[in-house]
Amino acid sequence: MTAADGAPVKGPVSYFPSIEKKYGQPIEHWIELIRTSDLAKHMDLVNWLKAEHGLGHGHANALVAHTLKQQ
Repeated sequence: MTAADGAPVKGPVSYFPSIEKKYGQPIEHWIELIRTSDLAKHMDLVNWLKAEHGLGHGHANALVAHTLKQQ
């Protein structure tokens, strides 16, 4: 995965293609779930995604980090 300038994508977004492929939902689906959750703390959200939605730790962590950074 490369950015528009051809540089490799780093950080949480580098996980996005594998998250979409593995769980069958677009990234926007996961971001919306995180945003509408009653939880606010990073690890609470990670643990919720793992327990309730079956995401692996790395994928859940990447989604939460990216979403909280945007807010």
